[in-house]
Amino acid sequence: MCVLVTGANGFIGKNLIVRLNELGISHEIFTRENSVQDLQWLVKKSDFIIHLAGENRPEDGGDFDKVNFGLTSLICDEIRSIGKNIPIILASSIQAEKNNLYGKSKLNAEIAVNNLAKDTGNSSYIYRLPGVFGKWCKPNYNSVVATFCHNVSHNIPIQISNPSIELRLVYIDDVIEEFIQRIRGKEGFKKQLLVEPEYRIKLGDLADQIKSFRDSRYSLITERVGCGGLVGNLYSTYLSYLSPEQFTYAIPSYGDKRGIFAEVLKTKDSGQFSFFTAEPGVTRGGHYHHSKTEKFLVIQGEAKFRFRHIVSNQMYEIVIKSDELRVVETVPGWSHDITNIGRGDLIVMLWANENFDPDNPDTIVHRV
Repeated sequence: MCVLVTGANGFIGKNLIVRLNELGISHEIFTRENSVQDLQWLVKKSDFIIHLAGENRPEDGGDFDKVNFGLTSLICDEIRSIGKNIPIILASSIQAEKNNLYGKSKLNAEIAVNNLAKDTGNSSYIYRLPGVFGKWCKPNYNSVVATFCHNVSHNIPIQISNPSIELRLVYIDDVIEEFIQRIRGKEGFKKQLLVEPEYRIKLGDLADQIKSFRDSRYSLITERVGCGGLVGNLYSTYLSYLSPEQFTYAIPSYGDKRGIFAEVLKTKDSGQFSFFTAEPGVTRGGHYHHSKTEKFLVIQGEAKFRFRHIVSNQMYEIVIKSDELRVVETVPGWSHDITNIGRGDLIVMLWANENFDPDNPDTIVHRV
């Protein structure tokens, strides 16, 4: 199979080409640099067409119809002249439902593809896409998500005329997966020409969400980005707009004669990650918790963990080396400390089930 992708240098096109390469699907591309003659030759050698090319913001309003409708008509006419079934996906827009120049041009393109299917039986799939967001979308052009992500990540002000406007959005990876499944002709693949899931969010909420991604580097409190969905996909999109010099950021650390303690990451409801160091012979800890729990992992060195039950005085100790990769868990009601018994510095990773609250630390000094 050879897939022809028009508009291959655009946002969706770039993501699609990368995926076709990953899957080893042969393809040809048509861009603004190609001629009509190139298009005719490319259509002839194609087994499937994904028509993404279009005009979004021309200087001359007449170019909407010239490109969006005109180019689509050329493709349909060429398929007719070849006389074989070349399935075509048309990336249309929900704007086709509206009475504006762009929407009218998209609707006319849909009509051309539908007429091709009606006249010849050619397999045709028209997707009226809502706002598509994801990596490589051009900011300050026709995507508010791209604009907000770019501007917020570079501390450029954003403008919101009406924060209550509701947006309809789909994620680029879901768009690409939909198109790939359609290309493959997966048996029993859904008949409805929709990219799912579709997300809805108010403009003001979108701005707040994206700002929270920026602010998480300072608060260390991450958004709930681990399960995909709108928030996770927006976070991936936001990160894609960072400049290389923004790929790193500092975290707070606190040092004394024992070593350092550094907070790495906090969550809204699942605690925080930290690490600490200790020089040889140094003991850290010497306290208990009523409810807080912790998990310790020795990353470097050798440590002795000691525990004492605060009521019964029962004692327990264990020695852990970094090559063992064993997690030591603290238990409420048991005081505990950690001593570096190795020759070099000790490094220990720590997870606590709650973020540290200086007003309610649940940490009571107690001899082990």
